[in-house]
Amino acid sequence: MFVPYRVLRNTPGELRRKLKECGHLVVTGDGQPFAVMVSVEPDEVEQVLETILRVRAQQAVRRLRENAQESGLNRLSQSEIDAEIRSARKERN
Repeated sequence: MFVPYRVLRNTPGELRRKLKECGHLVVTGDGQPFAVMVSVEPDEVEQVLETILRVRAQQAVRRLRENAQESGLNRLSQSEIDAEIRSARKERN
């Protein structure tokens, strides 16, 4: 369920009711999604945060792979990769 930010700001009780009802909400600003809210039990906060962070890391890896494929970097040979690493290390020192 999509919920405008103004609901969060103006009627937090309504937001809590919707969150309890749906289990998750997508918060929007100017019609664009910018956050996801997920209901949690007090004793599950750590596990839920860990799961969210793991999913975000997986998304980052997927984007890196897609970008590498689009730019052709996925076709570099091992020797080309090693040369890039040496060059980057040389620039740092």
